[in-house]
Amino acid sequence: MLTVFRIALLASFYLITFTQQVNALDDVSNVVKKIGESEPPNILFIYTDDQAPWAIGGKSPNAVTPNLNALAEQGMSFPNAYTTTPVCSPSRAGLLTSRYGFEVGIDDWINDHLKSKTLTGHQLDLGLSAKLDSWPKRLQENGYYNGLIGKWHLGKQPEHHPQNFGYNEFTGFLGGGTSPIDPQLLVNGASKNEEGLTVDLLTDHAMDFLSRNKHRKFALSLHYRAPHYPFEPVSESDLDAISKDVDLIHPDYPDLNTERAKKLLRGYLASVKGVDRNVGRLLGHLDDLGLSENTVVIFTSDHGYVIGQNGIWHKGNGFWLLNTPPKGTETIPKGQRPNLYDAVLKVPLIVRWPGKVPAGTENASTVSNLDFFPTLMDIAKLDLPSEAVIRGQSVIKALKDEDLVVSTDYFAAYSTLHQSITGMRMYSDGQYKLVRDFKNKGRDEFYHLVVDPHETDNLLERELTPAEKMTLKRLDDTIKQKMLDLDDPLSTSFTPVTFKTP
Repeated sequence: MLTVFRIALLASFYLITFTQQVNALDDVSNVVKKIGESEPPNILFIYTDDQAPWAIGGKSPNAVTPNLNALAEQGMSFPNAYTTTPVCSPSRAGLLTSRYGFEVGIDDWINDHLKSKTLTGHQLDLGLSAKLDSWPKRLQENGYYNGLIGKWHLGKQPEHHPQNFGYNEFTGFLGGGTSPIDPQLLVNGASKNEEGLTVDLLTDHAMDFLSRNKHRKFALSLHYRAPHYPFEPVSESDLDAISKDVDLIHPDYPDLNTERAKKLLRGYLASVKGVDRNVGRLLGHLDDLGLSENTVVIFTSDHGYVIGQNGIWHKGNGFWLLNTPPKGTETIPKGQRPNLYDAVLKVPLIVRWPGKVPAGTENASTVSNLDFFPTLMDIAKLDLPSEAVIRGQSVIKALKDEDLVVSTDYFAAYSTLHQSITGMRMYSDGQYKLVRDFKNKGRDEFYHLVVDPHETDNLLERELTPAEKMTLKRLDDTIKQKMLDLDDPLSTSFTPVTFKTP
């Protein structure tokens, strides 16, 4: 009997010990699992002003950008990234909200100084509504500490201040522009005159932010003013790095003012060199702080730029760069060339995310500025807000697989209000491209991008083949449907595109 009792007691002891060991193993398993489920990364979002994708070394004969080239070698590039409106304010509104500019009341750049062609006048009270959802708000609500350094251009009134959009800190300027040297900045709510090159000073503030917040989960947006016009002054070393006789991309455009084009291009590329030099400083500081491995770095711009291409310079509200510009009209004055060329729509986009994004790769997907909101939510492991209107799509899968093309088409909208009056809408399937202007008859454009990537041959100026007519109708129908789906205010002005007949 005693022996049976001892056996039972011993069995009970081993059962308890075994259970404790199993529980201990479960605890270890859970710890291992939690370690495997890494925390969402920090985010460093670098946003330049007016930088074209061709203004990177290897794509332009005279561009000097060793740090951006190194970043591309460490991450993934997107040669088909673009903006939905190629000027500052509506592009920036789309970046934050994933909405088109005309949906949020910002069709053109917010004008607080230029004499306007329309009845809008000076738009002193115009700005982005803080009631709209934005990705900085969502990140802030989920534990991120957010900073914005640099350009805002989404309203100057208190209700439009960046800190109403999820930024814990703001250092920069609220308007559309400041000087490339000795800027006046808002720092902790106080206006401060700073001495030095603006591109260097903004980087100094960004490096300070990283140092102060290295132990937090952060999202830092650095919105450079460069390479916005005026390009100079720049540092002597940045200017010396650019050839004194730069090579124009389209030197043979008829009647091009070559001398002025080259002068503009050299100053522009020197300004880009200043950006590149400071990106190198910033990423080096990220390394020194031990933050690089768990920080997603995104480099892009608000829109593209042209200097001589298609005979113009500037962006969507372009200027003719000819010795004798064509005559103007009542709505488009002499010297103006509003446009939706790919050269002003497309932007550089490089994403570095160690361990997630394959290094030295390129993905052919079209990526819009509207895609950042849903993509950043995926990066931060957050669900999209069910109540928010999101026009873009997450490209997280493309980031992890260079061969996965998630989109090939793109839609853009730009109604110019200040230097000219237009109502431009554009759609491309990646092969062909149609641009409509619903406020100016005779300004429609139709291009075959595969054989004419620089958009020099408007097919509407000659008789179309039957296949081209079918393609034209398909693109025109798509523009109409897009406008209807988005409740575009110009949808009531839609009339089918016309073309030459035999």
